[in-house]
Amino acid sequence: MTGKLRSLGLKLFQKAKGGFNWTSVRPKASLPGRTFFAGRPKLLGALGVLAGGAGLLIYALEASVDASSDCVHPPHQDWNHTGLLAALDKESVRRGYFVYKEVCSSCHSLQYIAYRNLVGVCMTESEAKSEAEGITVKDGPNEEGNYFDRPGKLSDHFPSPYPNEDAARSANNGAYPPDLSYIVSARKGGEDYVFALLTGYCEPPAGFTLRDGQYFNPYFSGGAISMGKVIDNEVVSYADENVAASAAQIAKDVVTFLKWTSEPESDERRLLLIKVVLMSAFLIAMSYYIKRHKWSALKSRKIFYIPELERQAAQAAREAELAAKKAESDQCNRCENKNTDKD
Repeated sequence: MTGKLRSLGLKLFQKAKGGFNWTSVRPKASLPGRTFFAGRPKLLGALGVLAGGAGLLIYALEASVDASSDCVHPPHQDWNHTGLLAALDKESVRRGYFVYKEVCSSCHSLQYIAYRNLVGVCMTESEAKSEAEGITVKDGPNEEGNYFDRPGKLSDHFPSPYPNEDAARSANNGAYPPDLSYIVSARKGGEDYVFALLTGYCEPPAGFTLRDGQYFNPYFSGGAISMGKVIDNEVVSYADENVAASAAQIAKDVVTFLKWTSEPESDERRLLLIKVVLMSAFLIAMSYYIKRHKWSALKSRKIFYIPELERQAAQAAREAELAAKKAESDQCNRCENKNTDKD
């Protein structure tokens, strides 16, 4: 890694050094629209050195952080939704929601996701209403100034399994279960990290000490994690008998669901990108056609200064008048000479 950085830095320095040795050639005509960097090779070379140094510094810092990490790097998985034109698997999202509800919701919350967000993605509107009515929400005050409990509505967010952070830490040996709404976007590695964390539990190596209530996971920072292994074969039963409820499949589905909670609008943004690209291509083609064929007459015409033309026309008229008078005078003189010769 150090050798690559050194060779890249030497190449950039040589290019910048060559920029300092440029010879300034004065253009034939000084145009008002000349670029700012024309004739300033040293300034351009200095900016190149600064940009190259900043890029090397950022790359070196990123590489050093990855090299000094105290956990195993998660392997890359082939996700169906990672392509530029790929969409989330809605069936996998629906199964992932089922896994979250059955396994993860007892400890982790989804406080930034409302039940209305499930409509059209995981379930229909009637199913989402039925899911929302299964929770109890404290609302109020009413006309009498009292708070009351009511069934949930589509506008309500997912409830937290604990009333506050202290209760959550007390129930989990001092560890606070994080909210999973943006967990995929908030962790380096994204889906790969979450998938590896859920399926990477194993026995600790020799000499590694775990405290009570901790488990060994090589993908977690430090190796000791307070969350036990919750994803295993047949931990849930899918309604679709064609989908095997293996640990890998369960982890894949719940990670896909958490990817959706992190970016609920990802499919809409990809669809908007397709529309923008198609419309931009059409508009660019039309603009080129209009510029090339419709504006050619305007762009190729020659503009003259009208007062100068008027002056030239007046001078030409005076010269023509003088020439006509001179020709008439010469004609008269010739006639008089002829008459004199006859006499």
